[in-house]
Amino acid sequence: MSFIFDPAPQAAVSIVNSAAKFPVRRIFCVGRNYADHVREMGNDPKSEPPIFFSKPADAVVESGAVIAYPSNTANLHHEVELVIAIGRGGANIDAGAALAHVWGYGVGVDLTRRDRQAEAKKAGTPWDIAKGFDHSAPISALTPAAEAGDVLNARIWLTVNGETRQESNTGGMIWSVPEIIAALSRWWELKAGDLIFTGSPEGVSAIATGDVIACGVDGLAPLTFSIGP
Repeated sequence: MSFIFDPAPQAAVSIVNSAAKFPVRRIFCVGRNYADHVREMGNDPKSEPPIFFSKPADAVVESGAVIAYPSNTANLHHEVELVIAIGRGGANIDAGAALAHVWGYGVGVDLTRRDRQAEAKKAGTPWDIAKGFDHSAPISALTPAAEAGDVLNARIWLTVNGETRQESNTGGMIWSVPEIIAALSRWWELKAGDLIFTGSPEGVSAIATGDVIACGVDGLAPLTFSIGP
């Protein structure tokens, strides 16, 4: 097969203790999935089905990176999340069988142009410019599921310049990992290489140029990055 120009490099994420990489096909995200975060955003927990949105695959940025402060925002927010890495695809997956589709887990941050998101909510327009911008999905190295800790009931945390901003437990998710996979697979056929950001707990707040962010989920490799000019 020939192309009129060279295709973009394959987006990929590191794997713990391996020289291999996990190729990224698509990035799905769940909104409003921790009760306290739902409340701090002015909504009612589990009052509606899961909200899904997406980011481009090449939005991934690996741990240790310096991420430029994005254009067209004056209110960039962090949202730490458990990330599911899908290793076996499927459609209409039953929640009872969903964990068999999981290859592994990571820690991600859903960077958000909060001011642009507020405008989109008010206008009833899509969240793409608020959520799907360049370098908006920093992510740790992935840990295979068999080597991960109890990530479905683990401490999840984020610090900015050493100050704790978010600290909760993944067991507080409104929609569990199996429920997320089952619901998502009713809208899209999942395939190997898909990543799912599972939502963020309370404590989301603004970050600025020069800030150093560190975050993690107990049992997984941590994630660190900083915000550049």
